[in-house]
Order: sequence, then C-alpha cells, then structure tokens
Amino acid sequence: MKAQDLRDRARATLAREAGAIVKPHGQRLRVALAFPNTYHIGMSNLGFQTVYRLFNEMEDVVCERVFLPPRQELQDQRAAGLKLLTIESQTPVKEFDVFALSVSFEWDYPNVLTLLRLAGLPIYAAERQAGRDPLVVLGGAVTFVNPEPLALFADVIAAGEGEELVPTLVQRIREATGRESLLQALGQDRGFYVPSAWTPDYAPDGTLRGMIGDPARGGPAPVRKAAVRTTDLLDPPHTQIFTPDTEFGSRFLIEVVRGCANLCRFCWAGYNYLPVRAFDTGRILALAEKARAHANRVGLVSIALCDHPDIEVILERMAGMGYSISPASLRLDDLNESIVRRLVTSGERGVTIAPEAGSDRLRRVINKTFTNEEILDKANLLFANGVENLKLYFMIGLPTETDEDLVAMRDLTAQLRGIMLHHGRTRGRIGRIVASVNPLIPKPGTAFQWMPMEDPAITDKKAKRLKKLVADLDNVYFTVKSERHSFYQALMSLGDRRVAPAIDMVERNGGNWREAVEVTGVNADFYIFRDRSTDAYLPWDVIDGGMKQSFFRSELDKSTRAEWTLPPKRQQENAKLLPVLS
Repeated sequence: MKAQDLRDRARATLAREAGAIVKPHGQRLRVALAFPNTYHIGMSNLGFQTVYRLFNEMEDVVCERVFLPPRQELQDQRAAGLKLLTIESQTPVKEFDVFALSVSFEWDYPNVLTLLRLAGLPIYAAERQAGRDPLVVLGGAVTFVNPEPLALFADVIAAGEGEELVPTLVQRIREATGRESLLQALGQDRGFYVPSAWTPDYAPDGTLRGMIGDPARGGPAPVRKAAVRTTDLLDPPHTQIFTPDTEFGSRFLIEVVRGCANLCRFCWAGYNYLPVRAFDTGRILALAEKARAHANRVGLVSIALCDHPDIEVILERMAGMGYSISPASLRLDDLNESIVRRLVTSGERGVTIAPEAGSDRLRRVINKTFTNEEILDKANLLFANGVENLKLYFMIGLPTETDEDLVAMRDLTAQLRGIMLHHGRTRGRIGRIVASVNPLIPKPGTAFQWMPMEDPAITDKKAKRLKKLVADLDNVYFTVKSERHSFYQALMSLGDRRVAPAIDMVERNGGNWREAVEVTGVNADFYIFRDRSTDAYLPWDVIDGGMKQSFFRSELDKSTRAEWTLPPKRQQENAKLLPVLS
C-alpha cells in the first residue's frame, strides 16, 4: 500500500457522497472528527453526523472526517507505516488543531487507541506536546456516562450534548493563548472534563474515596453535563451526508424527540437525556422534504417517539412525501390504531418493541410500566392492522429473576406468536418474531449502578434454559448475547482509570481481552461483581448527570419491592381510573 492509495480511496468515497462539506483550510480552525469504527458503521451514526454539521456551520472552522480502516486495509496501512488521512482533503490528522472522537459504544474503546496510533499521536495525554500534537477531545454518548476508563487518553472529555458543547469548545480555542490556558478555561465551563486536573484518591481496599480536583482547571466540584434547555430553535439531528456505502443506505435519519420520562431503572439513556424535548414539527418536515431527493425511507430516531405532540401529523406528512417510515422502536403505552395504520400504509411491515421481561412482577422491578395484558392487546392492534413481523428486546440476569420469569418470557412470546399466526393466516402470509436477549449490565447513572452483575456462569445456565424453552416455537428466533461478551463490556462500563492498561493491551494484542486483563493485572471481578452500595465515591461521580443520588437510591429500594414509579402520563391515566376502580 502507498500513500497515493489512501488518497485515491478517500476521493472515491467522497465522490459517492451527497452532502459532504469541503472547505479550504486557510486560517480556519481545523478539526479532524473521528468515529472509532468503520465508515460503514460510523456514517450511520446520527450523533457523529450532527457534530460534523455543527462544526462546519461555523465559517471559521473546517471539520473533516476519519474512520477506522477495514481490517485488511488497517493491516496494510500499519505495515506500510502510513498515517491516518481525512476524507475531505486527504490531510494527515496530525496536522489538525483538534482531533475529536465521537464514541458511542464501549467496544470501540480499543479503536480509539488504534486511531491515535495511526495518526502518529501518543496515546496517553501526558505524553503529548502542545504545539506539536493536536488537542485530543473525546465526546459521545458513553463518555458522559462514565469517562474514567478513557480519561488517561484524552486531553479533554466533552460531557453532554453537542449543540451546547461545540460552540463553547470553538470559542475557548479562539480565545486561548496556549494549551494550558485552554485547558484551564474549558475546565471552568459546563460540560468539559479535563482529566489531568483530577487525581483519584483510592482507599486501601481499592475503592475510590474521591477525586482530588485542581481548582484552576475546574475541580473539585463535579463536572455538570451540558444539555440544551429547549429544542424550539434547533434543527433536529439528521442525516447530513448520504452515501450508498453505509448500513442505512437510502434512509434519512432524523431525531424527533430527545429524552424519555419512563425512567426504566436499567436505562442510562432514559436518565441522561432528560428532560423530554420535542423538536419543532416544521423543522422536522422541512428537513425531510429537502432530503427526499436522496432518500425514500425515513428513520425516526427517539427513545419515546410518541412523546412528540404532533407525531401523527409528522407521520401523515412524511407518508405524503412518499417516504416509507421506520421508527427506531415503539413504546407500547403510546401506540394507537391511527399511528399503526400510518406506519403500515407507508410500507412498514416490522415493528420493534421492548418487553424486557416476561412477567409483570419482574417488569415492576425494572420499572417497565406496562403489563402482559397490555403487551398482548397492543400486539393484537399491530398484527390486525397489517404489521407482519415483530422484534422483541428482552434481558436476563435481572435482579430477583427466577426460573419462573424465564418460563414467563417463553409463555409471553408464545402468546404473541399465537396472535401473529391468527392474523397472518387470515392474510395468507405468516411473519416471524425475532427476540434479542441481553444480559443486564448495571450501568453508571442508573438506579442499578451499585449492583453487581450476575455471575456469567449463572447467566449462561439461564441462556441455555431459555433456548430450550423456545426451541419448539416455529417462526420464532431467539438470539442470546454471550455472557462473556457482556463481561468485558461491563468492565469498560464500570471501570476507572486503572482499566486503561487493559484497553491499551487489548488494542495491541488483536482483541484478546482475557490475555489483556491477565497481563496487566486488572482485577475485572472487582469492578463487575462487587456490590458498590457502600462505596464513598463511584468513578462516574466526577460527572454530574443531573439526577440526585437520593433519587437513584429510592428507585433501587423500590425495585426490591417490585414497585413502579409511574411516569407523568401513566399517573394521569391511573388518576382517571381511580373513581372507576373504587
């Protein structure tokens, strides 16, 4: 491989795109924006495309993209000693002022280091030099939940939403007289965590007593997550660049609502994207109209799609534009016949829902606020109105889970299958049910953050038991995620800075996590299987996500009693029912 090959590939990629932004560098601030996975995956990420747009909307900023090369190309590039080049101008990343990485998944942590090495940068922030190396900024969903496993690799970690963070970062860079003054200024701003300004204080038993912060760089108060107060004046995140070389191809993705008020106790996204904010209907429709020249399908992105007050208007107008409409997932308690009919009329034949558990009792434990009766009722609504296929999300390893709950999962799925068969035979076309089952990882910033993960040996037995239970269900397909896979994901999710050497090692040894943990001496069990309820400080407490610890404690207590915390909408519904019930 030669440098010219990399430039030719970048130009070919650019030629197949619509919507890429190419600017002359001149005196502009230069930002290389990376997604730590392949182009195929990264260009399907709405957050990544949004940050690209936000930077480039500033006249004096030029932002260009880089991605992890595919496996064989990566090997060839390493063997040839070639550096990472941007797509837009084929410029080496090391020549930029800022190297920003948008990190959405724990499994991409080693890829962050791969990109740093390909760019010719030291992977540890302490080894970089101002004036020689670009400022390395990490952002994205996982970094403001628990930034500590990546803290030693970042000069700055952006905690929160890009609409707030990008303008502040650019302004501070413009004003700074040098790297140190920049870090000091950012450390005082909401949403910016400067890891070098903080020193962990470990107790003799290895737990954290706290983080000692440098007041000049933002410590010792926790870094408050940055979030937009209102979406009224914002363009919603949407597909900026269309390309055939990506997972969603000709689909236009657009965020409709941000946040979810249901507060499922396992869901970090539900807590961290509060409050619920709907984007302006007019802006959503205008962007969809503009994108119609490049897309025939629209993907509506939201945790709680039907929380948008104008969702039926949006569906109707988009269908009128000729779009086939695909929601990311649907919350059962918001479905009605009008919405389902609009989706089916637009061409959608499959719907995703998330029962998470098979029993009402276990659903109360995790605060999934609907019952089996409601699930079956909504499934009948879906299949009766033309939906053919159903995708289900379940979890195993939940608190207080028993074999009865696994049987209940099988029974619920069998009942859903019965409804599907009934309506499918009437139409003369039988669909299928695909269930994805994931072991619970107690996530930072949730009510379960103090809990240990279930022993993988126990989870494995449950997985095998579940597979046997559903083996006789035709047209039903269960996929159970590996408990070993979840083990290392949990390590990255729940770890602190002492996990960094293992991430470094696994990047260098080709992905062998078992070897990396053994060689570096990282005690994975300490992070994954230990009850943290008496810890003085948790690694992620350095970020203030906006939810009080007392609330999380209360929710954890309620889970032990299998007691719901109803969202406002359900509280109102129950209030209306009280006179009838009494």
